[in-house]
Amino acid sequence: MSADVKELEKRMHGAMDALKKEFAGLRTGRASVNLLDPVVVEAYGQRMSLNQVGTVSAPEPRLLTVSVWDKGLVVSTAKAIREAGLGLNPAPDGQMIRIPIPELTSERRAELAKLAHKYAEHGRVAVRNVRRDGMESLKKAEKDHKISQDEHRQKSDEVQKLTDRHVKLIDEALAHKEKEITTV
Repeated sequence: MSADVKELEKRMHGAMDALKKEFAGLRTGRASVNLLDPVVVEAYGQRMSLNQVGTVSAPEPRLLTVSVWDKGLVVSTAKAIREAGLGLNPAPDGQMIRIPIPELTSERRAELAKLAHKYAEHGRVAVRNVRRDGMESLKKAEKDHKISQDEHRQKSDEVQKLTDRHVKLIDEALAHKEKEITTV
């Protein structure tokens, strides 16, 4: 049955990883290559992620650059970045696209903080859903006489501690992200 707890822990880690990816996409006023992760470019008759058409880098704290591999894709790449809803204004320069990161307004910071809270809550819900699944499987195992009542109690405590630990990690990640958003 301990393999089940390991599986639950793996699923909770998955929820944490998803949260970290969502947090990475939140713009904090500093250039982060992850900021452009949601950008999808029309290239060669199909939709491709930005990292499939060029290299993204952050040479300065307030500037991102995209070095597009195929000169013919520079215009469509710049257009995709502009239309991605990130509030960025790319400036093509040969095969390089420069993307200055504008200062965040206090309203935008508040919006981003709210969004971070929403992402964190989704993470907590995902962790609690994993906990619920684990508790249900423990109940079923006890009912089917695969584990004793004592084992059930012990495993339930383990699952609860695991859940508490992951919720605490989510709260810490949220606090860190909030601090990053509000102080630049």
